Amino acid sequence: MKKQKPDPLTLPELRRAAVDLLSRRDHSRQELHRKLLPKAASVDELNQLLDELAERRWQSDSRFAETFVNSRINRGHGPVRVKHDLRSKGVASDDIQDAFADQDTDWNEKALDVARRKFGLHADLSDMKLKAKVARFLAYRGFTTGQIQFAMARISTGEDTTFTD
Repeated sequence: MKKQKPDPLTLPELRRAAVDLLSRRDHSRQELHRKLLPKAASVDELNQLLDELAERRWQSDSRFAETFVNSRINRGHGPVRVKHDLRSKGVASDDIQDAFADQDTDWNEKALDVARRKFGLHADLSDMKLKAKVARFLAYRGFTTGQIQFAMARISTGEDTTFTD
């Protein structure tokens, strides 16, 4: 027996579902569209609702991008990965650039901090396997080649920037 698709939600029910999602956390317009489309009676009705939510500033891709960037930086992700993740969520390039412009993150120091937390303050990077592992880890986290090289050089030399006077 084939599972029957539930009846589409009315516009007030769809609005309630959207507000419920937005009350938990910010969502990009594309995320809301993807989550609400199976419940909507039509694509036009859903787009009209999303336009209304944006007009009321209940949904904002720029606000979503800003909070997303902050949360990913706190998780130790690099700029390449954060930008990629935002693009995959349908955020416009202008909103991504604005969210990054509001940041005063030193990405070199962030890469160093992430590497130190994972591999220790003074890892022995003369071991080529460990050196490759550190580089792969930082690349996976979304740091650029220059940021990775900076972090690895600082770990190798044992320079500690966290306790400078």
